[in-house]
Amino acid sequence: MDVMKGGVRKGAEHLDALTLSADLDLERAMGWRGASAHVDLLNTSGGAANERAGTLQGVDSLEVGAQRGQVYQAWIQQNFAADRGSLLVGLYDVSGEFGALDSAGYFMSAGFGMAPDLAGSGRNGVAAYPATALAARLSWAPTETTYVQAAVVDARPGAPGLEPGLDTSFDDGSLLIAEAGWTGAGKIAVGGWTHSRRADDQRETDALGAPLQRRAQGVYLIGEQPLGERATAFAKLSVSDGDTQAIKATWQAGLQVQPALASRPNSTLAFGVSQVRLADGHRANGADAGQDLAKAETLVELTWSDQLTDKVRIQPDLQYVRRPSGDRALKDAVIAGVRIQVAF
Repeated sequence: MDVMKGGVRKGAEHLDALTLSADLDLERAMGWRGASAHVDLLNTSGGAANERAGTLQGVDSLEVGAQRGQVYQAWIQQNFAADRGSLLVGLYDVSGEFGALDSAGYFMSAGFGMAPDLAGSGRNGVAAYPATALAARLSWAPTETTYVQAAVVDARPGAPGLEPGLDTSFDDGSLLIAEAGWTGAGKIAVGGWTHSRRADDQRETDALGAPLQRRAQGVYLIGEQPLGERATAFAKLSVSDGDTQAIKATWQAGLQVQPALASRPNSTLAFGVSQVRLADGHRANGADAGQDLAKAETLVELTWSDQLTDKVRIQPDLQYVRRPSGDRALKDAVIAGVRIQVAF
């Protein structure tokens, strides 16, 4: 990823991730009816591209805060009621099932994944890449086109291989999240979340100057709609309390197209816009409270994903960020990059 213009400073960084995954049908392996297991091992390294760009959303979803190997996911799932329901227990990535849209998954910016206000909520963020947490998730499908799901997740992400490691105490409380949706010719879903333990208010204090304690919480609405056989439009809207973090609300919208190119049948073009709205009194990059700040950061991304062979996919990418971190002192950023995915 190369910050070609603006942001904090220009320059390029490389990022990489190696994932080894395994699935086990426990019914076939040991007679445990309706049960399955899944494990992901993850090794990451590389530079901090977003420190150069200075965005609140992140310019590459592969970026990590530390270079190490870890157990990323490790869970057991029990299906019941003719597979209409399931209970999952173990190390779990919340973003894989909550607030997720397939058509938004082509983008490299993390802003198109889990809503940034949810991802950064609570005292420690939530269980999503690169740090998961212990969780229990219950899912139920009343009909073929409707579903409801809910999860209780340790509010202190961590895993074997990460510092401070896997937390089993739940001393920082839990993230409680639920979602209901319809999946017919498209998808629409609504969700809500809250943290069981309160966090520091970012602006208000008591008479002694100590931060007031607030409950981090929010709601979101997501949807995608096919436009013919080769295109899908999507949109997301998320609103949070705006007291315990800098972000008050976020929205994303975009279009994913599979061009009718005989020579490139497995290619996808995607264009999207993601914006974070800042809470009143937000301080960008440690700025003084009196600094003139913008109310939003807007990221525009254009990306092309092309399957070169059955095992190699290449994805050139271009991003433009207006008002990184909502800081008028930072110039608008232009970022170019390319991602190479190899399956073996």
